Parts: sequence; structure tokens; C-alpha cells
Amino acid sequence: MRVIFNEGLKAVADDLDHMARDVRDAIRLAGEALLHQDLDAAQTVIDNDASIDDLSTRIMDQCVELLARQNPVATDLRVIVSTMRLATTFERMGDLARHIAESARRTYPNSPVPQNLVPTFAKMQQFLDITGGRLVDMLADRDTAIAEQIIRDDDQLDDLHLKIMQYADSAEWEGTNEQLINVVLIARFMERLGDHAVSATRRVVFIVSGFDPTKTPSRDEGTDID
Repeated sequence: MRVIFNEGLKAVADDLDHMARDVRDAIRLAGEALLHQDLDAAQTVIDNDASIDDLSTRIMDQCVELLARQNPVATDLRVIVSTMRLATTFERMGDLARHIAESARRTYPNSPVPQNLVPTFAKMQQFLDITGGRLVDMLADRDTAIAEQIIRDDDQLDDLHLKIMQYADSAEWEGTNEQLINVVLIARFMERLGDHAVSATRRVVFIVSGFDPTKTPSRDEGTDID
């Protein structure tokens, strides 16, 4: 029975690693669509989101089956429950990348954001590209050092988000109403991607150390926006 259980855990872990890579790629391609009006990249993100959703569903089903058939305790239970939370987090990250891609597709061939804000959005995207790669490495190696780095560096993304929001709400704003809506939404989507990355790192810390990250304040608490 233990052999079967370990094989089940391995299958779930492989699917979760696959999901993390797909989310990383979705974030990168959404950035290409946003910053370079790449319609093919936007459509790829939109089309591939169904695959991310399917992986999430499969992982959840596998975890429920392991819980029902194996009745795990201690470390095994911690791994399964955290894996379910990670799958949900990655699925939401895929949705956020899709939202950004849809915004870029909707305004094609024009950019959804004013030209003067493109450099700031590019900085946010660069940060998210790095974070996406770190998520994949962290998950594959269960590396808490990478997890700590993701949490620590998230303030940079928050600062860029705040900068955009302050400009959008200032008398200096010169864009259209449509651009204002796009700027506010896309910046929020990108900021939330960072929050979900932080949430994922906290789950990995829990898997590795047994420390329950939900017992301390989280960056992603207090909001219902995905």
C-alpha cells in the first residue's frame, strides 16, 4: 500500500510541476502580448488556460482519492493538503495571465496602456518573469531559500503598482477613459500575480518545514480579487 501511495504522490507532484511551468509560460506570453501587441502570444495564453484548469482539476481529484483511500497523517497529509492549495493558486495565476492577454487582444493593434506607462509595466513584467522562473525552481527543489527571496522581493512589485495607481488618479493623467480602465485592471492583475506567488511560496515552506504560514499575516489576505 505504501508503494501505491508513493506512486500517487509522485504523479501529483509531477502534475504540479507541469502546472507551474505552464503558469510561468502564460505569464511570460501575457507580457509579450501586453508590451509588444503580440496577438499570437495573447491567443496562446487564452487557448492554453483550459489546459491549466484541467491540470488543476486532475490534481484535486488525485489528492481527494489519496485522502479517501490512504487516510494519510502527519507529513503525508500536510503534503496533500498543501498541494491542493497550490493547484488552486496556480489555476488563479493562469486566469490572471489570461485576463492580461485578453486585454491586449481586445485593443489590438493598439496597446491597452498609454505609451508613457509602458516602461513601468515593463518593469512589472520583468519582475513577474523572474518570479515565474523562481516558482518553478522552488517547487522542483522544495527550496525555501528561493521562497524567502520571492516573499522578500514582492515589495518591488507592490511599489510599481502603487506608482501606476497614483499616476492614474492624478491630474497628470492624459489618457482616455478606456486606457484608464485598462491601466487600473492590468496593474491590479499583475500585482495579484505577485501576491499569489507569495501565497505559493508559503505553501511550499509549510510542506518542507511544517510551519503553518496561515498563522501569520499574509500579503494576499483581505481581498476577494483573484
